[in-house]
Amino acid sequence: MPLNMLFQLVNALSEIKTLRGLLNICSYCKKIRDKDGNWQRIEKYIQDRSEAKFSHGMCDDCCKKFYPAVYEKVKGTIKNKV
Repeated sequence: MPLNMLFQLVNALSEIKTLRGLLNICSYCKKIRDKDGNWQRIEKYIQDRSEAKFSHGMCDDCCKKFYPAVYEKVKGTIKNKV
């Protein structure tokens, strides 16, 4: 392995933060219980323990369920562009 690749690999491994183990997650609101027994939003729990950042969006199923008129309009717009 070339020295440059080895250096890059060592740097990458030193920057990795890994979530491990079993996470206790609420089946309704999806909050996670931490080691102190406190419940946190999943985004906060993961951000506090990793390098991850979150950007929120809305999946098709939730858009259809909560905003059916918007879903139909967007679906039609996307369909017409294809």
